[in-house]
Amino acid sequence: MSTPSADLSGRFSIGGDLPVRRLGFGAMRITGDGVWGEPADPAEAMRTLKRLPELDVDFIDTADSYGPEVSERLIREALHPYPRIVVATKGGLVRPAPGQWIPVGRPEYLRQQVHLSLRRLGVERIDLWQLHRIDPKVPREEQFEVIRDMQKEGLIRHVGLSQVSVGDIAAAQKVLKIATVQNLYNLADRSSEDVLDYCEAQGIGFIPWFPLASGSLAKSSALARISERHGAAPSQIALAWLLRRSRVMLPIPGTSKVKHLEENVAAAAIKLGDTDFAELDALGKKSAQV
Repeated sequence: MSTPSADLSGRFSIGGDLPVRRLGFGAMRITGDGVWGEPADPAEAMRTLKRLPELDVDFIDTADSYGPEVSERLIREALHPYPRIVVATKGGLVRPAPGQWIPVGRPEYLRQQVHLSLRRLGVERIDLWQLHRIDPKVPREEQFEVIRDMQKEGLIRHVGLSQVSVGDIAAAQKVLKIATVQNLYNLADRSSEDVLDYCEAQGIGFIPWFPLASGSLAKSSALARISERHGAAPSQIALAWLLRRSRVMLPIPGTSKVKHLEENVAAAAIKLGDTDFAELDALGKKSAQV
């Protein structure tokens, strides 16, 4: 059996000058339950991270709030100095307790978090730094402006936004260049369809979080039939659908187990035909409306 390779997912250039393979890795699940504390099996989490370059995965997405701080630290321990790997991180959410995520977008806080992420990751510049959420209590222009300033200072190479509307992106683009957007999106949740279409038109990378969710489709006979036809798991079909959905799509399925990582990366080899893609698309839209 051949080794799975993310290279089969194709490539996308973040910001036009930072090429990555489109199937990446989300590092939220290498922390403890509730995205809090250390992983239940630290050794397996480290094996999972170290397996990434062997599977040609060269795009990792994390955040200072995962753990908090745990995910960034483990990534450094496993992979620093990141040869041929792009590590993207996020800031702007605080974690007072497990299960709690509170936006904080004060400029001085965002600046502090960028410096802390630089230190934890062991880099002089973050290739892609994303505003985890726009804080509604702080004028969004103030948040965009401090990020622009940090980019000019060389602390950040490219900038992304997370869980935003088309209006938010357009407002940010008046202040700085937006390279990626990370919104909830999967086969069964199409609430960000307009954002994806906007990103595609603008050449902005679209990073779908929660990419493997299939909702009520998980029990669909059609999904089971298509999965069987390709000799694949439903989750792999969901990833294959995402990769075909748009040239700017950058799925980041996450796990803390090597076996599951290999299964996810194997989805890059699945090529859905027009009929399968159209059937899944229609089923997903129908499921999203239920």
